[in-house]
Parts: sequence; structure tokens; C-alpha cells
Amino acid sequence: MSYSPFSGRDVVKAMVNSGIYEWDRTNGDHAILVWNPPESHDSPRRTVPVPLHDELREGTLKEIGEQAGMQDFQEFKAWIDRNS
Repeated sequence: MSYSPFSGRDVVKAMVNSGIYEWDRTNGDHAILVWNPPESHDSPRRTVPVPLHDELREGTLKEIGEQAGMQDFQEFKAWIDRNS
């Protein structure tokens, strides 16, 4: 499936509204999102910077997904599309 380009705000909206990530702060033109694992997890805390650009490049979106722990890039894009 083909998706139109996502903006940084689309990605932030999907990630924050999911309840998994929270917007910790803004640094320049980047939203800094964090995920604090529950105590039952042995995973470290994740910090994901998202550039608040009007259009994110495919490579940038993939890097955001990798930092967020995505398993499948196409599913990550579909998830953003459904939740933004």
C-alpha cells in the first residue's frame, strides 16, 4: 500500500495518542518522546526524537520506527496512517 508522506506532527500524534509514548519536551524543531517500560519489563527506557517537519523522508521515518521498537516498517506506516 502506498502512503502519502507523513509530517512529524502526524507521527507524534499517533505515538502520543496511543498512550505508549509521552511528549517529554521540545528541543529545537524536534519533539522528544519517551517510553518508560513497566517494572515487569527488562527493557531500557526509550527516547525517540521526531523532527516536526511538514514532510518526513522515508529514511527518517524508518529511523524513528527503529528507535521506537518497530518490527515491520510497512505495518508501522499503516499504524501511523490509522492513528494520525
